[in-house]
Amino acid sequence: MTGAGYAIVVLLALLLLGVGFLLGRRTARTARPSDVGTPVEHATFETLHTASLAAPPLRAGLTEESARRAARRLRSLLGTDALCLTDRDRVLVWDGAGEHHGHHVMDQVQGLLASGRDTAFRSDCDDLDCPLRWAVAVPLTVDNRVLGTLIAYAPRESAVLARAAGEVARWVCVQLELAELDRSRTQLIEAEIRALRAQISPHFIFNSLAAIASFVRTDPERARELLLEFADFTRYSFRRHGDFTTLADELHSIDQYLALVRARFGERLAVTLQIAPEVLPVALPFLCLQPLVENAVKHGLEGAVPVPRDAGSVRTGESPTRITISAFDAGSEAEVVIEDDGTGMDPERLRHILRGEGGHSTGIGLLNVDERLRQVYGDDYGLVIETGIGAGMKITVRLPKYRAGVHGS
Repeated sequence: MTGAGYAIVVLLALLLLGVGFLLGRRTARTARPSDVGTPVEHATFETLHTASLAAPPLRAGLTEESARRAARRLRSLLGTDALCLTDRDRVLVWDGAGEHHGHHVMDQVQGLLASGRDTAFRSDCDDLDCPLRWAVAVPLTVDNRVLGTLIAYAPRESAVLARAAGEVARWVCVQLELAELDRSRTQLIEAEIRALRAQISPHFIFNSLAAIASFVRTDPERARELLLEFADFTRYSFRRHGDFTTLADELHSIDQYLALVRARFGERLAVTLQIAPEVLPVALPFLCLQPLVENAVKHGLEGAVPVPRDAGSVRTGESPTRITISAFDAGSEAEVVIEDDGTGMDPERLRHILRGEGGHSTGIGLLNVDERLRQVYGDDYGLVIETGIGAGMKITVRLPKYRAGVHGS
């Protein structure tokens, strides 16, 4: 069964138990004329609503803060006098009566933490006024690892509470599994960004600095401008905050990159930008377009010989490599097209690259960007590439204007 299917099954079981608890409470009340729907419908709504309020904190993982924010909702689902959440080392939160029991909780659940099995025990409280006389503890498990426990307290032994606690704990585990997936996804994106940064060629850095140095005596102002472009480009590429950026910031970094390339190749490179202003605020994964432009430069200028900057024009018989970068409004999406008239690529070789079969140093930028787009937006949003040997390359990127969790920083 998939993670989503398991989550649905657990939620349905939790819903049925919640209906039982809340229905009992509802039937004990006097019906109000303003009530709409049957008691069962009210119980269903309240259970789902309470579960939806408890879920977001748990998606941050099992921490003191997330436990504190979720505990009251979880206790409401169970209808119990007190509820405790722990990790493997300490009590994270106590909600309800009898907080003094928290001092002994970790001793009472040591066996559970070791075995991963539910356990019930008497509280052995010396306070005659304390209502908590019995408890059931259930492990919180993710990938066969016991992360902590959920403990429900009651005045007396209850098989119904034991079963309800088990179902609630399983629902909590599903939320924690989703938190682990979110964390793994974030780590993967960060690793891929590091891989892209590593691909910023030392040769590009060396050649850029050499081009800047060549202007120092003949055109100091031009050298100064290029040095500032180089500093801003590297600062953006190696920034440490945020998985996402805006189209405006990504295009600005691309413009700085192209300024450094033009300083070296002179008029051998002609770049056209066609940007619709209304798409500039659209958010996208960081370092998503830049590798595609670098790919266009690489294949467009492959084998090219730098032209001396005093040549005045392109040498006779040589036409410049043309790169066009377009970004326009496509309704609910922004569409970015990067096109060059360079050497192109064999389509079969491209398919191997996008399947990860191109080797460690071949096409890592294309593969990396394609995978990150699919991870963030879904498989419908991978790269669309048109190419052929000697036919140049056209890469189309579709970006939803609005997507939950995707915002520029």
